[in-house]
Amino acid sequence: MTRQLAHSSARPISIQRLLLGCGVVAGPFYVIVALAQAFTRQGFDLARHPWSFLANGELGWIQTANFLLTALATIAAAVGLRRALAPGRGARWAPILLGAFGASMIGAAIFPADPAMGFPAGTPEGPGVVTLTGTLHMAAGGVGFLCMVAGCYVIASRQAREGRTGWALYSRVTGTLFLGSFVGIASGGGVTWANLLFVAGIVAIWSWLSLLSLDLSRHAA
Repeated sequence: MTRQLAHSSARPISIQRLLLGCGVVAGPFYVIVALAQAFTRQGFDLARHPWSFLANGELGWIQTANFLLTALATIAAAVGLRRALAPGRGARWAPILLGAFGASMIGAAIFPADPAMGFPAGTPEGPGVVTLTGTLHMAAGGVGFLCMVAGCYVIASRQAREGRTGWALYSRVTGTLFLGSFVGIASGGGVTWANLLFVAGIVAIWSWLSLLSLDLSRHAA
């Protein structure tokens, strides 16, 4: 009987840690795959082109797969987050917001960004033609980014109540940086500072999710 109880109590924790592990690896996987393409795809310029452009061209399927796999890992992390935070502040909304961000990446994969600004190679310079697909891509991304920003603030509120002031500050700063980078890319597409700020925001938000998932996984252990 004791052995059965130990086995049944250990099983949910192992599943929870597995789900949170998806959150640990989601960011590094996405960033590494995207940067590998950014440095090897002909005509791509990190200072001018958003990573979404990588879904265009003959090798665009790589970034599309990157979106989808990272989205599934993020949604799995949201389920793990729900288990790790319950009960308490943020246990409901933080996972919903993170899951919405993951769902937005699926939308971004289904509806790729419009080619523009000379990428893929052979595309004319300039903003290019805005299609319905490109518009849906931007809409999905916008909703997802705002949900992730809100998720940072919800988690920060939870951490502040628990007395984890350092973590709370880190979550708020990350959310604010990500929001600023999104506003910058939305208002100044093609401008060097806006693109580089957006890259910094992406790296920051994925690093935050990885560290948060790792921290919650350790507590689950």
